[in-house]
Amino acid sequence: MKKNQIHTENAPKAVGPYSQAIEYNGIIYVSGIIAIDPLSGTLTGNVTEQTERILTSLKEILISAGSSMDKVIKATIFLKDVKDFEKVNAIYANHFKEPYPARICVEVAKIPLGALVEIDAIAHK
Repeated sequence: MKKNQIHTENAPKAVGPYSQAIEYNGIIYVSGIIAIDPLSGTLTGNVTEQTERILTSLKEILISAGSSMDKVIKATIFLKDVKDFEKVNAIYANHFKEPYPARICVEVAKIPLGALVEIDAIAHK
């Protein structure tokens, strides 16, 4: 099987040598997304605004890949400060329904460009 690059203008452009997502054998691997506005190219907002922007971008990438938020199997959330867990969780819960994806959430020392949160995901087509 061939791996297919997924790209949409409705989500932030890759800022390095990676793809927004790769689809392989019906599985979509979405790269880590930070809250860069796809129109302005800037990172702004508090942790809840950043989480909302990220999940909107994730949705757009999945649509571009022929998938949806309902087909997310697993997500990873990277937080600059684990004290923001409840705020991020509240926004996250608005974008998914049961059965919720498997998930990991960890605090990390730094996220690119000074972001407060980063999320990646794996979904099926």
